[in-house]
Amino acid sequence: MRVAYNEQMTELADLLGEMAGLAGVAMERATQSLLQADLSLAEQVIGEHDKITELSTICEERAFALLALQAPVAGDLRSVVSGIQIVADIDRMGALALHVAKIARRRHPNHVLPEEVNGYFAEMGRIAVSIGAAAREVLETRDPERAARLREEDEAMDDLHRHLFTVLMDREWKHGVAAAVDVTLLGRFYERFADHAVEVGRRVIFLVTGKLPDDTETAVADADSLTSYPEL
Repeated sequence: MRVAYNEQMTELADLLGEMAGLAGVAMERATQSLLQADLSLAEQVIGEHDKITELSTICEERAFALLALQAPVAGDLRSVVSGIQIVADIDRMGALALHVAKIARRRHPNHVLPEEVNGYFAEMGRIAVSIGAAAREVLETRDPERAARLREEDEAMDDLHRHLFTVLMDREWKHGVAAAVDVTLLGRFYERFADHAVEVGRRVIFLVTGKLPDDTETAVADADSLTSYPEL
């Protein structure tokens, strides 16, 4: 029985790593579609999002089956519950990449971004892809020290997000309300993508050590209310 449980937990961990990898690839392609007004890349992200959704469903079903059939306790229970929570975070990462791609598709053939903010989003995209890859690495290695360093990468994203607002609030902004709304939403999507990756790291730290980090809570669930808007 114990061997079967360990095999099922390993399979669940592998699926979570695969999900994180797909979310990172989706954000990389979504960023390229955004910066280059590339419709084919945007369509690719949108068309392949179902893979993340399917994996999310499979992971949840397997995790709940482990709870029901194996009745885990102590560290085993912590692993299963953390897995369920991680599924939700990675699923949101994929959804945020999807939102970026949908905005790029909606504005095609025009570029979504005014030229003066292209550099911001190129760097935010780079950080998002990097932190997404790091989240996958953390899921595969279960290294709590590497997981803790995700917050440092998130701080760089937060800095860019804050600076982006100085551009939007500048009196010299001449691109109108629609562009300002797009830039505001997109900045938020990248910032939340990174926050969810940090949350994955926090879950892994809890899984390994039994304790959540003492640093500030990410409050992901509450902040995500800003992304609960009708499909673009």
